[in-house]
Amino acid sequence: MKNPTPRGYCSATPKILVVGSIAFDTIKTPFGKKKEILGGSATYFSYAASLFTPVHLLGVVGSDFPAAQIEKFRKRRIDTSGIQVRSGKTFRWCGRYEKNLKEAKTVSCALNVMDKYSPELPEHYRNSQYIFLANIDPEIQLKTLKQVNSPKLVVCDTMNHWVKTKLPELKKLLKKVDILLLNDEEARLLTGQENLISACRKIIRWGPKTAIIKKGEHGVILTTGKNDFFFTPAFPTTGVSDPTGAGDSFGGGFTGYIAATNDSSAANMHKALIYGAVVASFTVEDFGLKALEKIGISNVEQRVNQIKKMIQI
Repeated sequence: MKNPTPRGYCSATPKILVVGSIAFDTIKTPFGKKKEILGGSATYFSYAASLFTPVHLLGVVGSDFPAAQIEKFRKRRIDTSGIQVRSGKTFRWCGRYEKNLKEAKTVSCALNVMDKYSPELPEHYRNSQYIFLANIDPEIQLKTLKQVNSPKLVVCDTMNHWVKTKLPELKKLLKKVDILLLNDEEARLLTGQENLISACRKIIRWGPKTAIIKKGEHGVILTTGKNDFFFTPAFPTTGVSDPTGAGDSFGGGFTGYIAATNDSSAANMHKALIYGAVVASFTVEDFGLKALEKIGISNVEQRVNQIKKMIQI
C-alpha cells in the first residue's frame, strides 16, 4: 500500500505506541457472518493510525497466530517488536449485532494468552511521543504508561466492562492521561450524568484535559471543559456491514493525524476529530479489517473534504 506524506504532514513523523488486544473475532450481523477474522482494539487502531504514521504495536498473541499476519503488520509500517508470543491460543471474541447495529452482544469471550498479560516495552518503544491506551484492562494500560519516558500526548479508550469491574483502577489511570475517548453510554455509566456535556465536565475534573464522546452515526463531541466544544458529524455512509472496531479505528485516525502533523493544539484536534470520523466510516463498510486494507490516505482526504463542505457555514 503506497502511503505518501501529504502536504501539511511532518516528513519525519513521530511514531505512536499502542497497547491493546490482538484477537480473532467471530461476528454475526444482519448482513452476514465471519468466523475467526483478525480483530482486537490494538489491531484496528494500528491499521487506522498507520495510514498516517508508523506505529509501535504492543500486545500478546498465542502460538497459533500466523507468521503471515505478522508480516502484514510490518508492511503497513506497524512495528511488531512489542508483540509477545506465548504458548497457547490467541484471544477469541464472538459477538452479534441486531438490526440497528448499535451495540454488540457478546456471545463468548476466551482470554486465552491475554489472561495475566503483562506488557514489556522494547527499549526503542520507551521514547514514543504519542501513546494510545486502547480498550484493555486499565491495570495493563497503567503498566504500559509507567514504562514510557516522557510522552507528549496520552490518549485513553475504555469500555463499560472496565467501568463496572475496575472503576478505582480506571480513575487512578485518568489522572495520568490527556484525552479520554469513550462512547455516550460509557460516559453516562462512568459519570452518572445523563447529560453528555455534564459528563464531559466531570471527566475533566478527574484528570484528562480533553474528553471525546462518540455517538456513532450521530457524530462525535470534543470538549476541554472551558466552553471549548467541537462537534463533527459522522460521514454519511449507507453501506454499514459491521460496526466492530469502528471506535478503535476512530482512535487511530484521530491520534494518527495528530502525530503525523506533530500538533496537539486544540485547533488541530478539531481537524483530527474529522479524520477519525472518516477512517471509522470506512471500517464499518465491510467485515473486520477488509475495508481498511483497501484504502490509502487519498481516500481519507476525499471524505474529509466532503465533511468539511457539510459543516461549512
